[in-house]
Amino acid sequence: IRDEESGYNKNLFCIPKHYEEDLEAVFIPHGLILDRTERLARDIMQDMGSHHIVALCVLKGGYKFFADLLDHIKALNQNGDKSVPITVDFVIIKSYC
Repeated sequence: IRDEESGYNKNLFCIPKHYEEDLEAVFIPHGLILDRTERLARDIMQDMGSHHIVALCVLKGGYKFFADLLDHIKALNQNGDKSVPITVDFVIIKSYC
């Protein structure tokens, strides 16, 4: 996103009431995020080939993206020509002491 980008008008989206006053514009629509997440899942499946996938989620902030990404990978696994084994794990990282 360029610095001069003004984003999309917030009136084009369903914004929760408690965010309306704090939000000026939407820079990346949810649909675009979902599309890119699905593309990332396709790239992972293509790059990994038939190798075992070990998916590691960094809690707390990454769980929603992680779940969405795994949903797309699982759908590709079920609907594709091959099934790739997936192991899922979670870690908590403390970034500041």
